[in-house]
Order: sequence, then structure tokens, then C-alpha cells
Amino acid sequence: MLSLQELRESLKTAEYLASLSLTSRQDRQEGCGGKPGKEFERHEEEDEGKKGTRKPSDAVPYVPPKQLLLYLVRMGSFTSKPKLESEAGQDESVKVPEDVVTRQDLLAWLRTPIAHLPAPLPRAYRPRPGTVTPAHAVTGDRPPSSAESFRVMQWNILAQALGTHADNFVKCPSEALEWNTRRFRILEEIISYNPHIICLQEVDHYDLLERVLATQGYKGVFMPKPESPCLYLPNNNGPDGCALFWDTARFSLVAKETRVVEVWHVQSNQVAILLILEDETTGREIAVLTTHLKARQGALLSTLRDEQGKDLLGFMDLHCGNRPTIVSGDFNAEPTEPVYSTMTHESTGLKSAYAFLNEEKEPAYSTWKVREEGDICHNIDYIFYTPNSLTPEGGIDVPTEKSLGPGRAPSLAYPSDHFSLICDFSLKPNNRSNFSDMVDKPVERDSDI
Repeated sequence: MLSLQELRESLKTAEYLASLSLTSRQDRQEGCGGKPGKEFERHEEEDEGKKGTRKPSDAVPYVPPKQLLLYLVRMGSFTSKPKLESEAGQDESVKVPEDVVTRQDLLAWLRTPIAHLPAPLPRAYRPRPGTVTPAHAVTGDRPPSSAESFRVMQWNILAQALGTHADNFVKCPSEALEWNTRRFRILEEIISYNPHIICLQEVDHYDLLERVLATQGYKGVFMPKPESPCLYLPNNNGPDGCALFWDTARFSLVAKETRVVEVWHVQSNQVAILLILEDETTGREIAVLTTHLKARQGALLSTLRDEQGKDLLGFMDLHCGNRPTIVSGDFNAEPTEPVYSTMTHESTGLKSAYAFLNEEKEPAYSTWKVREEGDICHNIDYIFYTPNSLTPEGGIDVPTEKSLGPGRAPSLAYPSDHFSLICDFSLKPNNRSNFSDMVDKPVERDSDI
């Protein structure tokens, strides 16, 4: 067992070695014209029966010692503090009236307790390059019902326990973090944009979301973090984790898979949910994965996130088959980090939807908050997709700096420090001749949900 001093020295050494390794890998990429090197190639692993599994090759990243790795994968979970008893049932009093039936009914009901708050932040619709803004985008509604289009929302909603007791938002009014009103603002954001598929992170009030969204025909899956930091904070409602909902009028659940994301074969504190959904209008299946990767900056954590990304790709190789695929989440990594290159390397078949809509440039930010050290502004949330089978038709831009104001987010007008990403996709024609090497993998229909 490492002492505190030994741990600090080990972390310092590991950060230095990881920085050297990261610099070496970046130099190698620049030598290849800015493209990822051999460490991002896909290989056959016949001994394990895995097709197309990602495997490092010549540029092996720095791997910290086992004891340090075990600390790193749980770092940030307040493991030196005792767990506190959860105050479950904080939302039992919130019950949707029986006469609230339609989406507009629900929005009116949700807005009543927050009528005294500022209006939601204005956000523009960005159509696919070369097209015009469709009529439905003026109202922020989903595309007209068709056999090809569907809407996906990606959002880190900010765990209530973290927002009130750990994140230290120095310019956020205390009222903006009061759960009695913030929960309605979160639900308002989701229902306003009317997505078919909802991918959420930092969910620590899943029961409330499940109950309210069910009134509009959604079903969901929740996976808590193994060692959620929320459990070590006062007034917590239980662990936070990832949640994935789907509109049952459009999709039915075929199969669900969950995973505790691994780093060098060691389980981390991050999770992923992967669903196979059948489109009720076309009979085609799509795969949707959502996750939340390790936070904090530095070369060592950047390397760790990259390994988490590789683990996710291996997980996808096992379950996605050749289906149209959406991968969304809070990756805690700017586009300059290795994990972004790993996820979007040509061998993965994935691209960023928001980059496609913005002339191959990611938004300037997807989170903007103010802490004691100043403004924290990063682009770290993404929706990746398979361009051989899906086309982003348009999406909702993040709020402008002017609309955010000096306090940034969260605020009385916006309930999280991350901005929701909303993208409309269309399915490309299902041309099987393009995929003769592999058909959708047969799976048993899930009957648990």
C-alpha cells in the first residue's frame, strides 16, 4: 500500500513519463501527415474470435504501475472519505397529473413551477451543409415523422449532488441549483426538443426521469458508476451514472448490453450502455452507445481516456455488427486529445456529427462554467455516427457566449454546466451489397424492459 507521499511522487513520475509518451506519439502522427500512426490500426485476433478489434502496435503508451493504476481509475470518487447515507425518494412528491397527456400538456405542467425563472436560452438550428433550415426547426421540434429521420439528444445533465457540493460554480446563483426547480428545467430541456433517443450522463435522479418520460412513451436503461462520487456527498439521492431512453412509438428494444469500461484490463469507474433498437417504421436495427469517460487534465489522464476509448471500440465490435451506429457521451477530451483521434480514425467507421454540420470543425465549446480559477471552457461532448449508413440532417447549436452571460452555466436559464447536443439523422438506403462481408449479428430480443 502506497503512502500519501509515495503516491504523490509516483503520480508526478507517471505524469512525466506519460507526457513523454504522448509527445512521442504526436510526433509520430505528424510524421505521417497528421494522421494517426500504427497504434490505431485494426487487427484480426483469431485467437479471441474478435473481428476488427483495436490493438496498439508500435507506439505503445505509457502504462502506470498496477497500484497507481488502481488509484487512478477511481480517482475523483472521494475514496478517502466515508460514504454517506443516501436520501432516496427526493422526487416521490412529483407526480404527473392524469390529465397531462400530450407533449404540450407536459411542457405546460413542467413550466408552472419555474414560471418565475428566465426563459430558456435561445439556440439556433444548423442544417446540413448545402441545405436550408427546415420549417420544423423554427419551433425546435423534431423532424416530421418519416421512415428515414430520427432525433438524438446527448447531454450531461449535471448530477445534483456534484453540482451542489463538489463543482464549486462561483458565479452560479444558489437558486439555480435548487433541486425543487432545477429538475423541472432539466425535463423541460428534454421534452422541448422531443428526441427519439436520449443519452444522458451524471444521472442521479433516474427514477424521476423514468417516471415523467414514461408519460410520453419513453422507456429507459440506467447503469450507475461502480463507485459514484455522489455517494460521498451530503443529501445525495444515490449513485450517478448513464441513462439511455428511447421513444417506443418509433423504436423497440432488441438487446441491451452494459459495461464497466476497462483500462489495461482493469475496471474503471466509468460505464457504458449499448442498445440495439429496431426502427418500427423500417424494420431496420440501429446500435446506440452512451458513456462518460474519466475527467481531469494531464497527459496521464489523457492516456487513460484513450485506453477507455479503445475498450469501448472493442465492446462495440462485439455487439454492433454492421448496424447504423450512434456513439454519444461526455468524453472529457478536447478534439486534440488521443481519444478523439481513436474514436474517429478511419478504421472505426465513425465521424463526429457536429463537426460534419460545422464544416468539419467542432463547436468552440460544449461546456462553459466559472470556478475559482476562472472560466472553464471546453469542447468535450460528442455524437459520433457511422457515415456509411447515417446522415446528420441538422442539429441545435450550443448557446452563444452573449446569451450565456458572464455567469456562464449552470444558471437560472440553464440547468447544467454542459449543453445538450441535438442532432437529426436520416438512414441511408440499406444497400446490403456494400456490406457483403458481414450482416447484422443475430441477437435475442430483450424481454426484461
